[in-house]
Amino acid sequence: MTPYMNRNGNSNVEAYEIDGDSITVKFMSGRWQYYLYTSQRPGAAVVEQMQDLARQGRGLNSYISRVVRTNFERKW
Repeated sequence: MTPYMNRNGNSNVEAYEIDGDSITVKFMSGRWQYYLYTSQRPGAAVVEQMQDLARQGRGLNSYISRVVRTNFERKW
């Protein structure tokens, strides 16, 4: 996984992995640390935005909280 840059300094996102049309996000806290987001759920446009934010190192946690919420493929 790629460490998340956390340019704003207040993110719960620790790392991410981009794999084609999906992204796996590892969070620092919470019962489940890994969440998979795919083109099926929450959808291709949302996943593309998440991938862009992950690469920028800014805004991913906020975007997940505001837009994606519980619309993920799998958590573990």
